[in-house]
Amino acid sequence: MSALAWLIIPGAAGVAAGLWALWAQRTPRATGDPASLAEHRRFMAAMERTTAGSAAPSERPGR
Repeated sequence: MSALAWLIIPGAAGVAAGLWALWAQRTPRATGDPASLAEHRRFMAAMERTTAGSAAPSERPGR
């Protein structure tokens, strides 16, 4: 019986690896260029808003 357990463990690991390989090689979902570009624009606008008013540490007056 213990020999059977030693054969089941690598067999189950092989099946799990095969399922993972099938899942990893699936075709990616298309996001579409317009949605991606719009999200990038929103990200860039948010970055400009958060950094526009602050100076870099080396540019602060008095230091």
